Amino acid sequence: MIKKNKARIAIFMILCLLALSLAGCGGQGGQEGTDVRSEGEQASVKRFVFGDTTFNAENGEADINPHRDSGGWACIRYGVGETLFRFSDSMEIEPWLAESYENTDELTWVITLRDDVYFTSGRHMDAEAVKECLEHLVENHERAAGDLHIAEITAEGQQLTIRTETAVPALMNYLADPYGCVIDMEAGITEEGIVQGTGPYQAVSLETDTRLELVKNENYWNGEPKIDEITVRTISDGDTLTMALQSGEIDAAYGMPYASYPLFENDQYTLSSCATSRVFFGTMNFESEITKDPAVRKAIAMGIDKDSFVETLLGGNGYPAAGVFPDSFSFGGDAVTAETYDPEGAKQVLEEAGWTDTDGDGIREKDGRTLTLRWLTYPSRQELPLLAEAAQATLGEIGFDVVINNTADHSTIRADVSAWDIYVSAFVTAPTGDPEYFFTYCCLDSSVRNAGHYHSDQLEELAREMSQTFDTERRGELAVEMQQTMLDDNAYVFCSHLRMSIISKSSVTGLTAHPCDYYEITADLDIS
Repeated sequence: MIKKNKARIAIFMILCLLALSLAGCGGQGGQEGTDVRSEGEQASVKRFVFGDTTFNAENGEADINPHRDSGGWACIRYGVGETLFRFSDSMEIEPWLAESYENTDELTWVITLRDDVYFTSGRHMDAEAVKECLEHLVENHERAAGDLHIAEITAEGQQLTIRTETAVPALMNYLADPYGCVIDMEAGITEEGIVQGTGPYQAVSLETDTRLELVKNENYWNGEPKIDEITVRTISDGDTLTMALQSGEIDAAYGMPYASYPLFENDQYTLSSCATSRVFFGTMNFESEITKDPAVRKAIAMGIDKDSFVETLLGGNGYPAAGVFPDSFSFGGDAVTAETYDPEGAKQVLEEAGWTDTDGDGIREKDGRTLTLRWLTYPSRQELPLLAEAAQATLGEIGFDVVINNTADHSTIRADVSAWDIYVSAFVTAPTGDPEYFFTYCCLDSSVRNAGHYHSDQLEELAREMSQTFDTERRGELAVEMQQTMLDDNAYVFCSHLRMSIISKSSVTGLTAHPCDYYEITADLDIS
């Protein structure tokens, strides 16, 4: 009897192990799996796995809370949140959760909301819900408060009225910023940073720097989502991301290194690409004994070979930048004048300013100080370290000693103005389709990202005029003047604008790159 029982137990264990191994199959990528429902009823579940290099605390995306740091980018990209207005493929503003708006006077905006939208919490989205969301936003998000200048919000049914403290001509554009994702404040924000939005997907779990789990919103207002379960994986290393897509571990990837693109240029994969206003640029530190010297800043601007960087290291997936905005904008690079690559001219500029190589070691000195340039950047944008190495070589030929600090801890170091001379980052300069965004965020005395403490009386005056100007043509003219002011000061050096691509398996449809770099996971996403 004992032997028979042992035999039965052994057979039972083998069957259990076999069942477990079968259950484990089909768990990768977007393969069809089996979901055990109540009372044993099985249903086919469609899954999708998305790899992203940028979804991490390093980039201000520790979670999907749009009221915290840059969490709105993850919220809107992954189909959790939506904004009152959105941008078309040509970057024109258009209603989304709103139906229409009216600017009744310089300070008053009346917005009519859609009546068929519900949060994933089940609550109806009415004007009171949006009012609660916006009030919490400006209480907790410094940049949003500075952009919107909200004095008062009133709600009546589906009509939302916003009165601003001062004229905000670009208010509708700002409401389309990712921080403007409308979330249900009654449902609250979890400790993990999960919110209840109106999008095609609902977040169910989140682990910072690791993954986000989403499920289909069964009651989505704008069509039925086609995927049942989505995993967004943080894969900050470019080589790891490349191998994950090749192996089928993920179904699509954002932030793929340009050097890996040739591996996916075949009929097994699809590349969706578009030009964006994302730019690689350097911020000069005006507190630094090195970069507060105008001659040094000018020599840096003349000593970076933008053309070579774009063609050789970006593989042509971008174009050299002159100013803040790409040439496709009416106020873009064609309208301004920037320093061009001229190593001999840069040497002369430094010589005339007293920077000479007195000991013959190839590094210039002045008043006992060596021309050491501390270059701060970070690795999650795969090409930033390559730009640093390229600049290290070309600036080295001019007489700079370029010391690179490529670190995920760049945000902490950037806050210490004694720790760096130039900070090089990637930034979307016109995510709202309006030029004011970049200046108010990066370049003014009040800007939260003015890390180098740049100040210009002329720029401040032009910014004040832009903040009160409703005429689109004049706003474009001001944008050109403001760019030229900064370029004349060599306060920033703009290296290249990027072509953004999302690479996916050929079985994936509805995953499309957008010029504003926001809308990725939508109800149209599908996998066969």
